Amino acid sequence: MTVRPTLRPKPGSIPTDPGVYRFRDEHGRVIYVGKAKNLRARLSSYFQDFSALHPRTQTMISTAADVDWTVVNTEVEALQLEYSWIKEYSPRFNVRYRDDKSYPYLAVTLNEEFPRVQVMRGARRRGVRYFGPYSYAWAIRDTVDLLLRVFPVRTCSAGVFKRARSSGRPCLLGYIDKCSAPCVGRIGVEEYRALAEDFCAFMAGETGRFLRQLEAEMKQAAAAQEYERAARIRDDIQALRTVMEKQAVVLGDSTDCDVIAIAEDQLEAAVQVFYVRGGRIRGERGWVVDKVEDVSTGKLVEQFLAQTYGGADDEESTTAIPREVLVSAEPADRDAVVAWLSKRRGAAVDVRVPQRGDKRALMETVLKNAEQTLARHKSQRASDLTTRSKALAEIAEALGLAEAPLRIECFDISTLQGEHTVASMVVFEDGLARKSEYRRFSIRGAEGADSDVAAMYEVISRRFTRYLEESQRVGELDTLGESGAPQGAERKAPRFAYPPNLVVVDGGRPQVAAAQRALDDLGIEDVAVCGLAKRLEEVWLPGEEDPIILPRTSEGLYLLQRVRDEAHRFAISYHRRKRAKALTASVLDDIPGLGPVRRAALLKHFGSVRRLAQATAAEIAEVPGIGERTAQTIYERLTSAEGGQRTQPENSKADE
Repeated sequence: MTVRPTLRPKPGSIPTDPGVYRFRDEHGRVIYVGKAKNLRARLSSYFQDFSALHPRTQTMISTAADVDWTVVNTEVEALQLEYSWIKEYSPRFNVRYRDDKSYPYLAVTLNEEFPRVQVMRGARRRGVRYFGPYSYAWAIRDTVDLLLRVFPVRTCSAGVFKRARSSGRPCLLGYIDKCSAPCVGRIGVEEYRALAEDFCAFMAGETGRFLRQLEAEMKQAAAAQEYERAARIRDDIQALRTVMEKQAVVLGDSTDCDVIAIAEDQLEAAVQVFYVRGGRIRGERGWVVDKVEDVSTGKLVEQFLAQTYGGADDEESTTAIPREVLVSAEPADRDAVVAWLSKRRGAAVDVRVPQRGDKRALMETVLKNAEQTLARHKSQRASDLTTRSKALAEIAEALGLAEAPLRIECFDISTLQGEHTVASMVVFEDGLARKSEYRRFSIRGAEGADSDVAAMYEVISRRFTRYLEESQRVGELDTLGESGAPQGAERKAPRFAYPPNLVVVDGGRPQVAAAQRALDDLGIEDVAVCGLAKRLEEVWLPGEEDPIILPRTSEGLYLLQRVRDEAHRFAISYHRRKRAKALTASVLDDIPGLGPVRRAALLKHFGSVRRLAQATAAEIAEVPGIGERTAQTIYERLTSAEGGQRTQPENSKADE
């Protein structure tokens, strides 16, 4: 597959100015919109070596039939135009944060003669002031019910209001003083609008002003011996304080900010937002989106800010942009985003990653919520029987299997410069993890440049050698574990006696070839093998020159990723424990003059060998019982042992 000749612009025809570009398909539909500081540099990257592009970019380029661009003066204008085009064309290869209609807002219809307070969902309307979002509609109704004591604005529908106006009789809320009854003329238009604006001001965080005002009125009523009125105002104050207590105080009283955190994996991203007004959390909201394009975290943040705040077109809506936007990762083009938001708000907006203090702690809370949202989304997706069945069917079809792989085993190798090599085996049955069947292996003979491939051959050979031995001992077993042994024989099968339908290895063509060679050497022909290369998410089959590229939205790819990531996690955890144990034994035990008592004192003082290795000789000498000469010896020995590892990644592999 190559780039179409008609798609590639002529050399030198692309300007070097900032701008926005559009890819179109053969029907003229816009399929992708992007912006660039330098159009020539950005577009040229799409027309380099096709095989080096990300699979999702490859799909977009192979779908496109034409590309055009528009030059602008500044990066801010490019950001504005990019958002406008994404909103207009809804390109299939752009990440889009669509509104979740299930989130309710408390809305005040300031565009009406007599504004109404109500629960509202869906897209924002011009002239309506929104507060929230709230997790549940009943939380809004509880809040409104308390506030109606102090701000008796109407909550009735247009039909009820019209009938009351024509009959001259207010509704029940008007009789019990929870509505000022503008329908029957108890309050004038200007006075009622001031009441509605006070309601909005309180919800926006101006709580202290109203509390002080009511307390002053209560004291005046008590001084004038109007005790019933004073008691009623006292109850109003308590109602306002109850509303305030329901909103957690997290920052200073004058702080208005949105706190945005993103948790992501290869295919999906979860966004969580906390809305803080007046130092209190006024609402929160979450999104889970598919990563249609190959996009960095900074670009995700930039696109989220553009699509979230880009919809604020009227004066009321622009107030939704706070003075400060805290993000978990800096936007890809921070200066342009800050300038654009400041222009829309009409005042300065600060976009930054909090580094310390209460704001950093709040960001960690929001990020934890985003991670839990993504995990919950994955869990719900994995627990759906229909989705799991679809995933297994897609894997069977893509790999050419006769039936769905009900039992999948995945193997991963973890090593560091060829030392302490370990392997993991995880098991998924019917698309669900079966942790009781997980196994880990300490690799014995894998050395040299191809140690990862050799380790894969060894672990597959050991696992299926045990399978052959144990299946012969208890009788043949099918993939459901039903024994063919005669009656009276032991029914409980050994742990390696169940064969998988599919073996998945973490890696590309070399690892797959090694796994297949191990099965061939053992004479096993009824177990399928495939590999999943992490860099491009390619599925490799034995003996094939080209990988299989599963669609981005494929449930089969999602299941293979979960299996691979679980094997990687299990291998990494075992490798870390083994390496730490080996480091303690091999380094500290070999230092002359360092007996068990001194070793224990060192580990107690520093907590771990890693922290000890990072200490200076003077810091080591501060440990009771350790002299300066011994401290220098320990420092030199640990420095020589750890020096080669500090600059290495935690899991150095050659499978991709």
